[in-house]
Amino acid sequence: MWRNISKGAVTSRKLMKSFGNSIIQVNNNTHSDLIPIHHNGKSCSQWFRFNNASFSFSEMLSRPKGYASVAKAIPKSDTEDDIEIKELVGEKGREGSKMVSGIGNYKYRLLRRRQIKIETEAWTQATNEYKDLLAEMCQHKLAPNLPYMKSLFLGWFEPFRDCIANEQELCKQENKRANYARYFGQLPADMMAVITMHKLMGLMMTSDYHGSARVVPAACVIGEAIENEVRIYNFLEKTRKKKLDEEDKAKEGGEADPEAIKQAHLRKKVTNLMKKQKLRQVKHIVEGQEGFKPWGQDAQAKVGSRLIELLVRSAYIQPPIDRLDYGPPDIRPAFKHFVKVGKKDAQGSSRRYGIIECDPLVRQGMERTARHMVIPYMPMLVPPENWIRYDKGAYLFLPSYVMRTHGSRQQREAVKKTPQKQLDSVFEALNILGNTKWRVNKVLLDVVDRIWAKGGKDAGLVERADVPLPEKPTIEDEEALKIWRQKLKGIKKENSERYSQRCDVELKLAVAHKMKAEDGFYYPHNLDFRGRAYPMHAYLNHLGSDLCRGILEFAEGRPLGNSGLRWLKIHLANLYATGGVDKLSYESRIAFTESNLDNIFDSADRPLEGNQWWLKAEDPFQCLAVCINLSEALRSSSPEATISHIPVHQDGSCNGLQHYAALGRDKLGAAAVNLFAGEKPSDVYSGIAERVREIMQEDAQKDPGAYLNALHAKLLIEKGLVNRKLVKQTVMTSVYGVTYVGARDQINRRLKEHDPATDNKEQFTLACYAAKVTLTALEEMFEAARRIMKWLSDCAKVIASENHPVEWITPLGLPVVQPYRRLRRHNIKTSLQVLTLQRETDNVMIQKQRTAFPPNFVHSLDGSHMMMTVLACKRAGINFAGVHDSYWTHACDVDEMNRILREEFVELYEQPILENLLASFQKCFPTVEFPPLPERGDLDLKEVLKSPFFFN
Repeated sequence: MWRNISKGAVTSRKLMKSFGNSIIQVNNNTHSDLIPIHHNGKSCSQWFRFNNASFSFSEMLSRPKGYASVAKAIPKSDTEDDIEIKELVGEKGREGSKMVSGIGNYKYRLLRRRQIKIETEAWTQATNEYKDLLAEMCQHKLAPNLPYMKSLFLGWFEPFRDCIANEQELCKQENKRANYARYFGQLPADMMAVITMHKLMGLMMTSDYHGSARVVPAACVIGEAIENEVRIYNFLEKTRKKKLDEEDKAKEGGEADPEAIKQAHLRKKVTNLMKKQKLRQVKHIVEGQEGFKPWGQDAQAKVGSRLIELLVRSAYIQPPIDRLDYGPPDIRPAFKHFVKVGKKDAQGSSRRYGIIECDPLVRQGMERTARHMVIPYMPMLVPPENWIRYDKGAYLFLPSYVMRTHGSRQQREAVKKTPQKQLDSVFEALNILGNTKWRVNKVLLDVVDRIWAKGGKDAGLVERADVPLPEKPTIEDEEALKIWRQKLKGIKKENSERYSQRCDVELKLAVAHKMKAEDGFYYPHNLDFRGRAYPMHAYLNHLGSDLCRGILEFAEGRPLGNSGLRWLKIHLANLYATGGVDKLSYESRIAFTESNLDNIFDSADRPLEGNQWWLKAEDPFQCLAVCINLSEALRSSSPEATISHIPVHQDGSCNGLQHYAALGRDKLGAAAVNLFAGEKPSDVYSGIAERVREIMQEDAQKDPGAYLNALHAKLLIEKGLVNRKLVKQTVMTSVYGVTYVGARDQINRRLKEHDPATDNKEQFTLACYAAKVTLTALEEMFEAARRIMKWLSDCAKVIASENHPVEWITPLGLPVVQPYRRLRRHNIKTSLQVLTLQRETDNVMIQKQRTAFPPNFVHSLDGSHMMMTVLACKRAGINFAGVHDSYWTHACDVDEMNRILREEFVELYEQPILENLLASFQKCFPTVEFPPLPERGDLDLKEVLKSPFFFN
């Protein structure tokens, strides 16, 4: 793919030269007004200026083209395009010509062909459109009107490529002993330039550093991409050279080389196999021919670091003409490299790490053109390949792994060595999740686009404009300057966060606009190391925000029926949620919806022109989607026959504590988290808040002289700060074993939100007291859960003290290995900076193994419950989507899904889970003594079957 981009860049460079040394001004209202500069340190004879100068493109724009993204690149054509082997070598190929339910064989083959092209030719398609546009402009003698990212690359490409070429020449010299020299010349300079620019800019858009990237991860990513392309390039060059040699011999009348004939035959065979979509055979042929020795992480980092350094040296920009003063042009580097000092650790030392930061003008342009980037791992047009082993399943060609091990060798090997039969249920559950068909809700997407075009801000969208920076005081008043600096720091932080959120929205909308024309699409799923399922696509998926969930809906529609109409009304109340309506009984929620029918109809008919009732909802976009569907049903002559595509959610009640209550057979905890039936749902957060208030009221009556916290209690109560919101995050994270420090910081943030003007010292003191009281209330209400957490932690400490990670098998047979080991750092000297890489050692982190085990174990259980529910829903013919402890299906199937998820929960906990865990520990460590199992209560698990609000 990179070869085609680099060819496009060469074409771009030739086009630039065809305009001579003139400055070309282009009217580019839809793209950035930045100017990429060809700067070699001596002169600036060629560049493109993008500004507001008048320029006519009417003839060209009468035939608009799309650009540079999977979001536009793959056409819906039945044309039989030859898929060149150079786009597929080294990728994961899989055969497939199956019939898929709901998709005819002919249509399936067309969609599969498009899917292969999306996975293998995204860059090629984008480059071809780019080259077509350039050729068209040459013909009409017009300057290129390019998307922002391409305009930047166009200006940087030639000087960067020349720097790489010069470096490659130096690497060939005998006295050149750079430790990366043997790797640096294995790929043409133009290809290395394109890969580096695209990879670095992509990292800057998606990292947590807001327009910058850490050097070490960036160097490793770029080096790995170069190595992957080298593998493809070497294979192609080898077979191409053999073919040319054979042709030369044939012209001279010489005897044919048998090896050349073999290679030519091989290329022809591979091409034919690709046409027939025999992907597995292609993979085996290529791997058998390669003989490629992996570079290793050190070499990747060295090559990547040098490429970053050369880009920083050679890439320049200039502000647009309307921002220039009368002086000489302000030509400046597009990137800068600096070293940042991190926070001090417990020993008082701080780490230093390198950062590559782009110029603010480049950052502004990146945000505006996020949707023009090539997005990897898009949703699939055909059902994913079934998982059958660790590295076989999901995408057709893109590397796919059933578990995200993040470099943990022991976890990876554990899954690989597990017999396939043991993992059948896990694989089947992932396959079912991946086969749920989705589509874009076009009406909702149009509403989102309109809000976004007007500047965002509404419906939870980030505001597109930055907060203006405060003016510096003109007087030399130290106190005024101190206030100004604090305000300036806060606003810069706010603007940085807005930038990140805007890029995120742009990427989500890019995917939505790509997929909106499709009848449906699929999300391949894999697991984290604990066994929780996640979509492999990162941006627009149902695990995302209200924006994502509002835009997405089931592709299959089903009639509501009487039950579905009822659940749609309940679902709307749940999504509105404002004022605690989602905590009412089901009948009260239905009454709420029916009392707001005028608002619901108005929202559906005039979402942005009416009274905008839907905007007051806690989940506004999802609420609007239900308003539209419910309005259609209620206005129909037969509401029950109305087709609904809306996924209706059933959410667990503080699900981690539900699992602990079941493990400990804890009646008190079970009642707090709705394992028992009730007239309305128990709200554990309100329950804890009420108990916290009771304790504080008792403390407030004490003598302040003898008990200082009496004043704190009185102040918190008088200010009305003791409420559900204050304690919610601490209660939620109690399942993760939240510490006093963690609870204190959480509560401190809530107090700050309530009154930002409060003195920080006073606020911190109040947070310390409130955290202690909240943890006390939790201990009282969930004593059994605390006992189990302590037992799990003690077992983990025993195992980790033997220098072993904690391992267990989930009820569905998935092996889990906690990945927390000590890391060894080793330094690599490069001309850019010293790179510090980390590797696992054989020594485990005892404290981390201990504290992480309780939440990880419970997460492995909630993952098992969801997968058991997935399997049962499939048997019942129900569509299912899941977000950890939130289960989704069609409105008409909610009752059936509710029955299933309760039965599966009871079945899960009728197993002796803790007894099995202890037995497995004792088997692995027969000479070690483990603490006895904690005392448990006498909860009848079958009560769950009668609880309407267990999930609601």
